[in-house]
Amino acid sequence: MTTLLPRDDDNTPNQPLRLKAGKAQSLSVTATSARNTTAFAADTRVIAVYATGPSFIRSGDSTVEAAATDHYLPGGTYLYLSLGQGKAGRDTHLAAIRVSADVTLYISEMA
Repeated sequence: MTTLLPRDDDNTPNQPLRLKAGKAQSLSVTATSARNTTAFAADTRVIAVYATGPSFIRSGDSTVEAAATDHYLPGGTYLYLSLGQGKAGRDTHLAAIRVSADVTLYISEMA
């Protein structure tokens, strides 16, 4: 399984944050845009995402929709995303749409 985390001298990935208890979600990603129904916790600044196959993703508010022109997430790769904060605002939801076949997208809130 591929990861983009920094590695230590033994080539072991270092996870800089911990998983938040009770803050895991999953999405069935199909040809129609889907988003998480529960907003991310107000204190969550980073999420980890993993998809069982390739998809396109987009973060935003409770109305966000993904399209084939959005960010490509390769299947089988963990990606850590900042939700933003401050004057730029903070994203509360993640939307996804499949590339070619239906997949499952897993979202973990980090602390």
